[in-house]
Amino acid sequence: MAGIMMRSTAFNDHDLLPDRFARDGGNVSPPLEWGQVPEGANELLLLVEDRDAGREPFLHWLVTGIRPVSGGIGEGVVPSGGREWPNGFGEIGWGGPQPPRGDDPHRYFFRLWALNRPLELPDAPQAADVHQAITGHEFASGTVVGLYAR
Repeated sequence: MAGIMMRSTAFNDHDLLPDRFARDGGNVSPPLEWGQVPEGANELLLLVEDRDAGREPFLHWLVTGIRPVSGGIGEGVVPSGGREWPNGFGEIGWGGPQPPRGDDPHRYFFRLWALNRPLELPDAPQAADVHQAITGHEFASGTVVGLYAR
């Protein structure tokens, strides 16, 4: 699968996320930049999940319908053309990190996929639903990982 370049100006890959992005901080989504999206992408999908939350990854942000030429987003901004879905807290949009106090830092995977068509998802998809739905429809992806502990 082709690679999409993905990064943030607010944190480096596998570094700590600033507190303002946490649920009990400012609860604002971080800025993200991406590039090298292959031609032929119908839309982009952004999924942010905590893979250290338990048996199932915890969904922190899901945005579908992002324009392939968008190139990124600013802090606290919804991607161009994007539709935000319910997060694991049951709210639409960004739900910042909130791992249990005293846990080792959790890993927050910010993953962007280039898709060949829009996906059909349930009304309140979980991270596993998204992974299942993209199978066979993705042809490029990029990831940046942030860490957070309280």
